[in-house]
Amino acid sequence: MQSAARGFSLYELVMTVAIAAIVLGIGAPSLGSFVADARLRAETDALFHAVHRARKRSLVHRRVVSLCPSTDGATCTPDTDWSGGWILFENADRDEPPERDPGEALLAVRQVDARVRIVANRRGFTLRSIQQRATNGTFVICDRNGRAQARALVVSYTGRPRVARENGRGEPYDCAD
Repeated sequence: MQSAARGFSLYELVMTVAIAAIVLGIGAPSLGSFVADARLRAETDALFHAVHRARKRSLVHRRVVSLCPSTDGATCTPDTDWSGGWILFENADRDEPPERDPGEALLAVRQVDARVRIVANRRGFTLRSIQQRATNGTFVICDRNGRAQARALVVSYTGRPRVARENGRGEPYDCAD
């Protein structure tokens, strides 16, 4: 006795592939936005924790601690573009804008994801113990492909960081090159 043939007809196969293509077409852009947003969140969190760590170290050890952009992971870059990376170090000679000199302890190094752009309104941020206030300013963190909404890390005069999606006028942060 012969059993009946099992399988899919050409029509069923074409319909299944078409439905899968539609579902992937709808879901792929959302997935790209989700991944871009996660990437921005990771870079924002890294900066947030660096500022917090600098503030804590300056208060506990009574030292001046600075954060500056760096492309080589050892010295400060004289620029407000932080997209190449940044370093956190003890600024023993208290120079302003901060410059890492030989002998100054390097506390953290970060290379920024190439798909993320970070621009600040300062060349460096310096956190001091309670006798003097810290450098205030804002980092704007953007996705280079424009898939995720920009966000900002705002550092107060006391050195406390906070994340914002809108500026003081209630407008979203702009990432124009």
